[in-house]
Amino acid sequence: MSTAAPAPAKSMAENALEYGLKADEYQVILDRLGREPNDVELGVYSVMWSEHCSYKSSRLHLRKFPVTGPRVICGPGENAGVIDIDDGQACIFKMESHNHPSFIEPYQGAATGVGGIMRDVFTMGARPVALLNALRFGDPSHPKTRRLVEGVVSGIGGYGNCVGVPTVAGETNFHAGYNGNILVNAMCVGLADADKIFYSAAPEPGLPVVYFGSKTGRDGIHGATMASVEFSEDSEEKRPTVQVGDPFAEKLLIEATLELMASGAVAAIQDMGAAGLTSSSVEMAGKGGLGITLDLDKVPQRETNMTAYEMMLSESQERMLAILKPGREEDGYRIFKKWGLDAAVIGETNTSGHIVLKYKGEVVCDLPLAPLSDDAPLYDRPWVEPAQEPELTEADVPVTHDLNDALLKIISCPDEASKRWLWEQYDRHVMADTLADSSTGHDAGMVRVHGTKKALAVTSDCTPRYVQANPYEGGKQAVAEAWRNLTAVGAEPIAITDNLNFGSPEKPETMGQIVRAIDGMAEACRELSFPVVSGNVSLYNETNGVSIPPTPTVGAVGLIKDYDQRVGFNKVQPGQVIILIGETKGEMGSSLYLREVFGIEAGAPPKVDLACEKNNGTLVRRLIKSGVAKGVHDLSDGGLLSAAVDVVLASKVGLQLKNPTELADHVFGFAEDQARYLIAVDEASAHLVIAQAAEADVHAAVIGVAGGTDLSYTGLSLGIEALRKAHEDWLPNYMAGKA
Repeated sequence: MSTAAPAPAKSMAENALEYGLKADEYQVILDRLGREPNDVELGVYSVMWSEHCSYKSSRLHLRKFPVTGPRVICGPGENAGVIDIDDGQACIFKMESHNHPSFIEPYQGAATGVGGIMRDVFTMGARPVALLNALRFGDPSHPKTRRLVEGVVSGIGGYGNCVGVPTVAGETNFHAGYNGNILVNAMCVGLADADKIFYSAAPEPGLPVVYFGSKTGRDGIHGATMASVEFSEDSEEKRPTVQVGDPFAEKLLIEATLELMASGAVAAIQDMGAAGLTSSSVEMAGKGGLGITLDLDKVPQRETNMTAYEMMLSESQERMLAILKPGREEDGYRIFKKWGLDAAVIGETNTSGHIVLKYKGEVVCDLPLAPLSDDAPLYDRPWVEPAQEPELTEADVPVTHDLNDALLKIISCPDEASKRWLWEQYDRHVMADTLADSSTGHDAGMVRVHGTKKALAVTSDCTPRYVQANPYEGGKQAVAEAWRNLTAVGAEPIAITDNLNFGSPEKPETMGQIVRAIDGMAEACRELSFPVVSGNVSLYNETNGVSIPPTPTVGAVGLIKDYDQRVGFNKVQPGQVIILIGETKGEMGSSLYLREVFGIEAGAPPKVDLACEKNNGTLVRRLIKSGVAKGVHDLSDGGLLSAAVDVVLASKVGLQLKNPTELADHVFGFAEDQARYLIAVDEASAHLVIAQAAEADVHAAVIGVAGGTDLSYTGLSLGIEALRKAHEDWLPNYMAGKA
């Protein structure tokens, strides 16, 4: 029999450190309470003051974003952003990360990321109509990458397909910088009546607090805290902090929530996301300037002997918290019974300004709400100007003597290769309103506003290698590319949501990336009249001290007032003239050409001239609306020739292109200058387009004609089938273990 003495009980200060609270933060808690917190109270503080919930390292800089505009109904601060799309209708949307859970348990991590972002949207009264995702995986040769890709894609498809919401757009990249910390960013877009938006702030005291949805279990406890620390070698031991999702329960929850709202019984409502019952109750009461008392014995539980701590910190999925109007409890129960959901009145609002929790007849938590929400820590972290890659001259760029080989390498690389293997696992047409998705030759996904001629255009964009090379220019470019993708389908860009993925803000170099990327994004949003209405910050994305590439992902929404005027690059016809809108100066820094052909990751990224972006895009939208532009594709990764391949494969027609500049052929073909579009017009219209461009002070040049079955360019000639094979084969071969 062992005679070893039992381990001494940990002090509250030691527990605070284990829960992610710094010593000085714990001292602030002691000062504000005037006493030591108990374990439940400490748990509440730990999640509400986590980076994931409090934005304590980024709030100061997020204030730089423009958040208002003529179409903004609700900006940051609620569950999702709300914009006006005319005719008394609103679009509600947001993007969030589920990075850490998806690395630990890829299927459930990605699936619950989809479920959580949908709840953010329908908790405000919107029916979800579209999903997007932005995925970043490690080097394909890394031993974990294939398993992570398979799990994440299965999780996204499994959840979204079962709920019945189409996945219409997204992006997927691979880079060794994500080997130890992948990124899974999920976005949801919904539709609502503009006069029926629901908010989370409790409006008055004396109202019943109703829990409904799935029962509470022990999954996901301390999920928000786990998402706010870096990984180490034992990261996979954190599986218990990953939530488990049930898409069929989510579908019932959507219908019940929307019916409850339509009944007029809801005074305020909030989904239980990160930090579960803690964050939902604290935010509802705190935003309303009230107090709240909860009886935890009444919480529906699926496991026995759950403690107050476990119930408050559980992140079990498919749960909601509503504050009902006086006397409307029976209306709620009738709806919950109809949809087969657990429900209970678990508390009441009051004027105390505190959150009070009762468990087994005793008060186990009594905390003032202000320090938990409004008065959470706010840091002005030290930062240094990030290192920037130097400008490259044309002489710095190595010359390829085989343009055919160079283009094939670029279009078959993991970033540029077809993602059909992914798309085919997503239901892209459920709900029957999808007009365009990632597989149809358009720069943005599009969904009809049912029963109208309107459509929403949606996209997600970021070029991490640009942000790594120059966070300020890279931040501008992420916003500008999203704006350009919406423009390229004929949409009026309205607003963005963002997902700022970075490493540890406690490192001045990383904090510098965060600050300068936000500066660039904010400038682009101001100049393009493209406000930020919602978003998410995901920090501490690093493993053993090694950070991910800085990845400020932008999700964007635009409006097409008549979807018959939409355009893509999948219907270019033989005989049409190809015009390049925008000037090519030869920006080759941080290009795919350098990386994929020569293995060089260097050079300043392309500069983003926002006035030029706005001017060029305005002309392109005008050409689309007038019907002159028959095909439009923006230029980005891989430059002109990569975009030309997209057109050839989508339209099944060849292109004969020329270089009308004094730049070297490889530079004109692969430069990644911004603010550029390829447009196809009928031959009779070409001279009118050039004239309109000149009048609008937009650089435009005829660079070719559509026809035949080859893509040809000075020193380059490749047939459609050779291009298709190079573009299509990599991902399915990789997932089959053949690449």
